[in-house]
This record gives sequence, C-alpha cells and structure tokens, in this order.
Amino acid sequence: MLAVGEHYLAPLPEVLLRVSNPFGGGVVGCRQELCGALSGSILILGALWGRTSSAEKDDRLKALISRLREGFVARYGSTLCQPIRDVARDEVIGCLPVVEAAVEMLVPLIEEEIEHGASPARENVREKE
Repeated sequence: MLAVGEHYLAPLPEVLLRVSNPFGGGVVGCRQELCGALSGSILILGALWGRTSSAEKDDRLKALISRLREGFVARYGSTLCQPIRDVARDEVIGCLPVVEAAVEMLVPLIEEEIEHGASPARENVREKE
C-alpha cells in the first residue's frame, strides 16, 4: 500500500494504511491466506477504479485484478503467502523482494490504464508533476 499508494494517491489516506495493515503475512501473519503485497495492490486498484455503487460496472477493475493475480501465479506459482515466502523470502530483508515484484507488476498496469484513458477517481489521484 505504502510503496505505490503514496505515488498515486495524494495524500495517501491514513485509512488505507489502516485497512491494509491486517493483510501482512497472509492475513494477520497466519501465512495461509492471500499475500499481503498482492492484497495491498488490489486495494490500490480498488481505490483508483473501484465502484461506489452497485449500479456501476466494475468489469475493468476485475480485469486488472485478474491480470495482477495471473502475474503473481506466473511468478510464484501461488497467490498465498506461505508458498510465495518459500520461493521469494529473504532471511535478512524478509518479504521485500515480493513487495518489489508487486510494485513491478502493479505500476505498469496502472500506467497502461491511465494511458488508455481510464480515469481514476479524481479525488484520489495525485496530479502528474
């Protein structure tokens, strides 16, 4: 959340940091659920393009999240915390390699969407400098 959120969301709403916190370690450290880096990435996509009403379509967001998920599966063979840790975790720096990989997957998706005219929620997006 922090790695990409501060770049695209300005300022990064504190509530997003709070809601993303429990996802670290595959949901409160159990390591048996969705990877925290993937969860945070999904939350950012939702903050940028999520719907605020059930009357709105969210097909584009679902397609983005599917592409992101497929990237994790292709890279790590899973979206779950423990299997990803088994592949990518470093004893000294922990899950930083996974966070870096998530950023490398997420930023191009966001940039591609913006380039193709998908306007994020204006109140949530930092103006390009």
